[in-house]
Amino acid sequence: MFQRTQNLHALLYEISKVSNVGSRAASSATTSTLTKNFNGAEPSQTPFKGNLSTVAQPVDSFEAPNVFEPKIHVQTKIPGPRSIQLKDDLQTMQQMGTVSFFSDMYKSQGNYLADVDGNVFLDCFMQIASIPLGYNHPAILESLSKPHNVQLMANRPAMGWFPTEDWAVKMRELFMSVAPKGLDQVYPMMCGTCSNENGIKLMFQRYMHHQRGGRTDFNEEELTSTMKHEAPGSPDLSILAFKGAFHGRTVGLLSCSHSRPIQGVDIPTKKWPKAEFPRYRYPLQSFEQENKVEDDRCLATVEEQIYNQTQLGSPVAGIIVEPIQAEGGDYHGSNYFFQQLGKITRKHNISLLFDEVQTGGGATGTMWCHDQFDMEHGPDIVTFSKKMLSGGIYHNQDHRPAQPGRIINTWVGDPHKIVMLEAVLQTIQRDNLLTRVRRSGDVMVKGLLELEEMYPDLVHSSRGRGTFCAIDASTAEIRDAIINQMKLVGVLVGGCGTQTIRLRPSLIFEEHHAHLMLEKFHDVLSSLRK
Repeated sequence: MFQRTQNLHALLYEISKVSNVGSRAASSATTSTLTKNFNGAEPSQTPFKGNLSTVAQPVDSFEAPNVFEPKIHVQTKIPGPRSIQLKDDLQTMQQMGTVSFFSDMYKSQGNYLADVDGNVFLDCFMQIASIPLGYNHPAILESLSKPHNVQLMANRPAMGWFPTEDWAVKMRELFMSVAPKGLDQVYPMMCGTCSNENGIKLMFQRYMHHQRGGRTDFNEEELTSTMKHEAPGSPDLSILAFKGAFHGRTVGLLSCSHSRPIQGVDIPTKKWPKAEFPRYRYPLQSFEQENKVEDDRCLATVEEQIYNQTQLGSPVAGIIVEPIQAEGGDYHGSNYFFQQLGKITRKHNISLLFDEVQTGGGATGTMWCHDQFDMEHGPDIVTFSKKMLSGGIYHNQDHRPAQPGRIINTWVGDPHKIVMLEAVLQTIQRDNLLTRVRRSGDVMVKGLLELEEMYPDLVHSSRGRGTFCAIDASTAEIRDAIINQMKLVGVLVGGCGTQTIRLRPSLIFEEHHAHLMLEKFHDVLSSLRK
């Protein structure tokens, strides 16, 4: 089962010998063979310079299951005895009640995650939507083994002060090659939360820059008062977010989030406003009129909150919104909703930030989910992380700080994440993975619709873009039972909101994987009905 994974272990051994010229050639030959075996295509020998914001063209070929890939295998309860033992040990040092089981990354491969008890799962959750190419992908392992990249990772330069010679080229060929339309500036960051936090700072800075009439220097009163957290240096401004949103766990982002009370309790967050986010009835084609009314109702609350905050003396500097409210329950907004939201921000001359931490990187079938909204004027800022591996912020020229150091961090991202991202973007382009995502996503959504027709007492409201799919259970208890039973039949899925099951497979998730997941889902629903 794990014959190729053992070969990957040999590759990891080669990494330790990269200073030897002979081992470089051996490593190159090994990884080339591995990559060909993994996906049937030779690795690209040229640097990535594509534009993945453009929708990939459909293809007619069907990829049969790889006979070398692992198979589902469950031989213990979940968690198994070894996982329980390790969790007990970990719990003596930190609160880690969230741990489901302990993984064995050496035996995990592709779309399959192994645990320390010898179980193998079809992973449709992928480390909370953060793994783009599955486990131990040869392209990523190869990129990490290159001598130049090993030296970069070993020395971890502070790119904001001492960047390497090729850093500007990397920024242009990697980040800017997939930049959202209209956004020609980028700051790599460490994670999704710090990306959003700094995106909010950009919105505040831009707002005050316009309030000062474009003045770029600061007077003594502004500089002195900000050290005491007082106006005018620290103005009373707000960010408008949405009910059901989740943007991160820092104090600033908890002030924008509205989905998980346990993460905010006891924390003195900002009293920033929340507008209503659409809650649609499904299937969409049966409730077009009702859902249009819902869109307009929610948009009216946006206008209301902007007006109220102005009256309170804490005007809205910008709006932060997820294209799909993931953690809050996989709630979608229509193209019309986002088009009108963009017009509202233009009308009031405030910023619009799309939080694409979960939706960015191809999971919805396009590089950025908002590419599908057909907006006249897109967002001013887009944040990313998860499947992009590096966190970061795209923004337009209007949000570029006039002074250096206002948006900065030690590493400006993290060099080894940039190394991995290069391999990911090359693979997405070479293997036409956006088409694969849409094709597999079609199978998933159609299959979920069939399941809700068969088990209307258990599940309903199937929805998705690409493989970014979800279905609601009738109750929270049924949702939790489904997730637990899916583990026992060898499939990992996630929960969100109050009663939603979410699916977050990798970009290499194929149609046969989707069919296998749906088979197991059917078996679980059938067993729950008995």
